[in-house]
Parts: sequence; structure tokens; C-alpha cells
Amino acid sequence: MSNIAEAFKNGKAFIGFVTGGDPTLEKSEEFILAMVQGGADLVEIGIPFSDPIAEGPVIQEANIRALAAGATVDKIFDLVVSVRQKTEVPLVFLTYLNPVFNYGYSRFFQRCAEAGVDGIIIPDLPYEEKGELTETAAGFGVDVISLIAPTSEQRIKQIAAEATGFIYVVSSMGVTGMRSEIKTDLRSIIGVIREASSVPTAVGFGINTPKQAEELAEITDGVIVGSAIVKIVEKYGEEAGPYIYDYVQSMKNAVRDIV
Repeated sequence: MSNIAEAFKNGKAFIGFVTGGDPTLEKSEEFILAMVQGGADLVEIGIPFSDPIAEGPVIQEANIRALAAGATVDKIFDLVVSVRQKTEVPLVFLTYLNPVFNYGYSRFFQRCAEAGVDGIIIPDLPYEEKGELTETAAGFGVDVISLIAPTSEQRIKQIAAEATGFIYVVSSMGVTGMRSEIKTDLRSIIGVIREASSVPTAVGFGINTPKQAEELAEITDGVIVGSAIVKIVEKYGEEAGPYIYDYVQSMKNAVRDIV
């Protein structure tokens, strides 16, 4: 069993994302810990990849910066090992199928278990083809996080029934990025999910303001923010730590008292 359930034990969860190695591995560790200190209940760490098809320009550029700075899968594992010495907050990788496949499923998930990675999100993993990877991951106690999008339609219950860790509910069509308004009928989607599963739900894609976080926390178990945090890294570079802390604290405060 992974550690992910801990993120949802004390009310609504705030989940933050950072691209590993942007701008450096050392600074990524500082930024992860700043999120934890600011109140993040779970942290997603992006493994840089040259073709992150689900990402908008902000996170694409972060991937480019991290790769240019020398980030590799092995170095991201080393980053997690170092972070794990300082916090027990659940950690989840976000990456694409290619890096995991090339590393080798068994080798990759064994290293996840050894380093202290609790789960993985793979946006380009087709639901119909997840079996072999999910089975291998489960053998090492790593949850493969299911994504449910507005286009999932008739498969929502099926996906939800098999989900572990938490269910990543995609708020909007398209790629990641900050949005001023989220129009998807998320209440209905989450209602269908809850008919099929007791696994916590968390909404991501587009969330960037405390008001959005508060409104979504009314209907879901957690909110996920990526691009807004990565944008802070883009703006302030190596000095981003205090700004990330302040931002995460404001977002966690927005969801903290929602029941």
C-alpha cells in the first residue's frame, strides 16, 4: 500500500507540482520542501521529457530548462531519495510512457519503491493498455493514478472502479495551463465516480487562484496546481522558494476549512 491516502486524511488536500531539475536539482528539492512547509498534502514531481504532449507552454518550457540543465531519470530518483530524508509527505511522479518503458518497468518501479515514490501519473498511457504496467507497479507498492477527463464519458465508472491512490479529474479539455474560468460540469463527473469508487478525487488542469481552489474543494477531495507554481519558478528562477511557499500557503488556506 502506498502513502497516498495520508494526503486526504485531514480534510481537503492541496497537491502541488514542480518539474524536477528546473532550474536545478538542488533548487527542485528546495521548492518541494517549500510546498510541504506551505501546506501541500502531496507533491507531484515531473520527470522531464522531450515531448510532454499533455502540457501547455509553461510546463513544456520547464521540461526544456530541466533537460538543458542535465536532468535525467536517475537524477530525479536521486532527488526523491534526498527529499525523502526530510519529509514523509506523499510523492507522485508525473511522466510519460516512453521514459518508463525505456527504463524498464520492473527496474523503474523497484527504484520508485526504494526511493519512496508513492504513485505515478502517465497522461499518455491508454486505459486499454495499462494492465502490464499497473500490475508491475502494484507489485512494488506504487499506485498508477487514473485520469478521468470530460471525454471519458461511458468509461468513467469502469476507470473509477479500478483506480488506486487517487483519481485525477481533468477539469478541462486541452493541455495544462492556467485558466480564468472552468466550465466543465465537474459535479456530475465526480458524482458518477463516487458511485463506482471510494478512492479520493482531485481536480487539476487550469486551477490557479484561491477562489477557484475553494469552489472546487466544495465538490472534490483535493485540488491540483501545476502551471501556476511552475510559472513562479519561471519568473523568479533560483529565488522562487519563498514565493512558492507563500502561494501554496494561500491555496491550502483556501481549501483548509472546506468540509
